[in-house]
Amino acid sequence: MSRVYIAGVGLTKVDEHWWISLENLMTEASIKALDDAGLSRIDSIYVGSMLSLILQEQGHLGALLAEELGLSGIPAMAVEAATASGSAAVYAGAREIESGRADAVLVVGVDKMSDGMAEEVAAAMTSSERQEYTGFIGATFYSINALIYNLYMDKYGVSQEKIALFPVLCHEHSVNVPHAQYPFKIKLETVLNSPYVSEPLRRFETTAIADGAAALVLVNEETARKLDSPKTELLIEASTDYLTPFQREDPLWFPAVQLATSRALSRAKLERRDIKILEVFDATSIMAILSLESSGFAERGKAWQLLEKGELSLSGSIPCNTFGGLKARGHPAGATSVYQIAELHLQLTNRAGKNQVDSARAGLAQSLGAVASTAFVTILKEV
Repeated sequence: MSRVYIAGVGLTKVDEHWWISLENLMTEASIKALDDAGLSRIDSIYVGSMLSLILQEQGHLGALLAEELGLSGIPAMAVEAATASGSAAVYAGAREIESGRADAVLVVGVDKMSDGMAEEVAAAMTSSERQEYTGFIGATFYSINALIYNLYMDKYGVSQEKIALFPVLCHEHSVNVPHAQYPFKIKLETVLNSPYVSEPLRRFETTAIADGAAALVLVNEETARKLDSPKTELLIEASTDYLTPFQREDPLWFPAVQLATSRALSRAKLERRDIKILEVFDATSIMAILSLESSGFAERGKAWQLLEKGELSLSGSIPCNTFGGLKARGHPAGATSVYQIAELHLQLTNRAGKNQVDSARAGLAQSLGAVASTAFVTILKEV
């Protein structure tokens, strides 16, 4: 089984791109990734998107991208796993490299949320929940998060001020990031004074409508040796769980995150202490806290202590969301997890600019679909 390497990455700026189409976004990211790798031909394409069928009424993204790149004729297809769709595309591309069926694969994550009204986007995002249950009663991703948030504070006796530090951290990290949607600092008071989305969850603890595309070029060992571009080794694992967290034994524990993390670490032959950079899924502040705990990087009920002690900052013991995370870099749904992996690659190849973390040789990215009903965990290793 061949090892998998990232040989190139391409990112578009996360924003509300009123003037740029979905296909142009994914084409721009793809060309950047191919140029970064120094390749003009690949063997196949995988595209991850959550919302294109709903908001743009555009399917068949694989063939569409192949045409845009002048690569018609190669196998190309789209995959979907809610907000983890980008990681699902990486998973599929990596498995093709490992199997020996391809030497080089282009993986793209893309979504363009600004094409819908706020209500339409909210409804589209709810498509990741079980419609006969959650959709029927009118619950949203945010209202489910709010219930979990209240449960967490009650169970562990933690105040909202502790949890709301996470978006403050992300905005601090986004300041020097060219592709970030919101590259500015915020204060804790700003978060706590922002309006409720669903009490106690506040607006500045959530993400906003965003458009973006990110791309990776994955290659096998033989191809990696021929290319001059900086490379990292990629290992990715996945797991699933019940769609509704309140069907689980404990809504405050994400078994899919735990399983995928353990599998990825085992496969990479690494311990948690070897991971020096984390990218966690912070679509809400409480999701970030629970992701840290479920993956074993914090004790249950105590992830907020890492924030308070500065352990997740760029100079901390385990820097987290070093380009701003979903909150400040932006969260274009199905594209987000490819951004996370690309950012880890930039860190481990010493191309993170002013956000560079020193001496990191391995990093881990968590990508979740809905409220952790799907979890992908990707580990990158320095080569």
